[in-house]
Amino acid sequence: MKSCLGLALVTALGLWTSGCATAAPPVPEISSPAPPPPMNLTVTRRLNPQVEALLVRLMDEGRGMVIDGQPVFGTTDKFLPGKIAVGMAALILETPADDPRRARYLAGFRDLAALTIDDPNTEWGAYYSLLALHRLYQAGLLDEAVDPATLARLRTQLDWRGFVREDDLTLINLPNNYYGVAYSVAQIRNLLGWEDDRAAEALLERTLAHYATYSDFGFADETDGQGRFDRYSVLLIGEIAQRFIDVGREPPEQVRRWLRQSAELVLLRAGPDGDGFEYGRSIGAYGETAMLEVLTAAAVLGILTPEEMDVAYALSSAITARHMDFWVDADTGSVNLWDHGRRTDAYRGKHRILGENLSLARQHSYTNALWNRLGYRDRVPTADLAGWRAGRPDATLTWFDRGENDRALLTVIDGQRLIGLPVVNGGPGQHMNTPYFPIPFSPGLVAGSADADFPQLITRVELQDGSVLQPLAFHRGIRMTRAGQTVQLDYGQDAMDRMGQTVPVRDDRMRAETRYRFAPGRIERSDVYTAATGTGPATLTLEFAGYQPVADLTEQADGWTITYASGPATRLQVTGLDVCRTAPLEAVHASPTGPFQSLIRCTSSRRDLGAPVHLGWSLSYADGEP
Repeated sequence: MKSCLGLALVTALGLWTSGCATAAPPVPEISSPAPPPPMNLTVTRRLNPQVEALLVRLMDEGRGMVIDGQPVFGTTDKFLPGKIAVGMAALILETPADDPRRARYLAGFRDLAALTIDDPNTEWGAYYSLLALHRLYQAGLLDEAVDPATLARLRTQLDWRGFVREDDLTLINLPNNYYGVAYSVAQIRNLLGWEDDRAAEALLERTLAHYATYSDFGFADETDGQGRFDRYSVLLIGEIAQRFIDVGREPPEQVRRWLRQSAELVLLRAGPDGDGFEYGRSIGAYGETAMLEVLTAAAVLGILTPEEMDVAYALSSAITARHMDFWVDADTGSVNLWDHGRRTDAYRGKHRILGENLSLARQHSYTNALWNRLGYRDRVPTADLAGWRAGRPDATLTWFDRGENDRALLTVIDGQRLIGLPVVNGGPGQHMNTPYFPIPFSPGLVAGSADADFPQLITRVELQDGSVLQPLAFHRGIRMTRAGQTVQLDYGQDAMDRMGQTVPVRDDRMRAETRYRFAPGRIERSDVYTAATGTGPATLTLEFAGYQPVADLTEQADGWTITYASGPATRLQVTGLDVCRTAPLEAVHASPTGPFQSLIRCTSSRRDLGAPVHLGWSLSYADGEP
């Protein structure tokens, strides 16, 4: 397919930037919802005015600005000056030259640049600031927007060397997706004439080398081979591709291949609701814009088919409409990632409220500008996203890594319901947290809680010496099979993950064999836990925090049955544990999109481990049949 880069070569630095096994189903007849509004109309009529209102307040209120009770300044948002800069640059350039507001916005940029010059502004913040400066430079407005003394200090401060060791180009205590940030910073410094291109080329080479070393199947491991594959693993190549688009360069063929693989995984998730990635850290609103960014880069570089282009544009329009409908609170004029039962990662806490508004808006705006240049401006989406989802394979196993440990993602499509089962390792700081558990994540049905480690649909083992073990990190032998409408996934672990450490720790005293079975309207999991001789009795605990209230809980001959008062979950059946009870919800029991309404806790005390322990649960839901 021919690249669209020449058509859409937008010097996007001058925009408001920011191997599968499948089983094919019959395509059911469905009722298609109305298409989302055109992306450009949502951006220009709803998103831009929302951001402008915040920036006008910022110019007026300065360091005293408070949004929804949260002070904007005096926090630990080390990216905020850069996000302010890129937002203000967009505001300036979107305002006609003869509009009196432009002079005010230029003065506001100058004042805010001076106001924040001593604030932390590194990594993404440095990139955003450089992006803003380059946009203004291209427009011939840099001298009006930044006074000489401030610009001289920015030239020193906005440097990749603040988070990358210059001698060996290794990151300083950061995950590997920051190589792309470092490359972007070096690239714009070169475009501004602040350094030659040697650093940018070396950092690009290091980024691609990491891919080649730890990403056998084309997805970026955020760690050095420990197996953390999440939305960043899919997004990073989109960000790298965008840097080539920024400067009008055709990316290497290897980048195009990796981007195609990421685009395929995103397209597999495309649906009418505009939902984003279902597992891992930093999802919610950012899980949606990640899909937006990957598909937009793929569209510009011409690696989508015509049908996929229309699907990608329709999904982009749906995601941007969802941003304004769901994530932006009309009462506060701000995005809400934190309140009314929503929960996100601590590093994206409410102290970053202004920065999150600006960075999310940027992602929607720069991708919209690219779609406009591809000829989709104000076009009503024509792709039927409900029909597209119904036509996807009912089971797809996407490999991330195979070797000493296997890493993969099983995607199940049941009517309009998408289920994602990641079999990965959260790695340092995340292996114990629910968003990385090998459980069937599905919007409105099963979710994790950011930075939370309760045993969500995973039976935890507590030994007499106080050790807490869970089958989370050392997966082997992943295998997908099917019989009729039932899809089965099997894998084993010859050691469990001992909780309490930053990184996964193998504990050979317990091993596990796991089987998942997916049928229309039902998910089943069965485990066999086997202990080493002399391990002794243990306490077993499984919990399920669900979106629906519990209507009834009864003990049966083979276990416990929990019924729910409203859908989509209808029934949870648990076997192998002695007692199930409802338990009080705590603040930790919340998902990116809203609160859980019930908590079930099932336990066995002093369970004998002399023989293999058989455990299981089955979750039924109401929308299994299309």
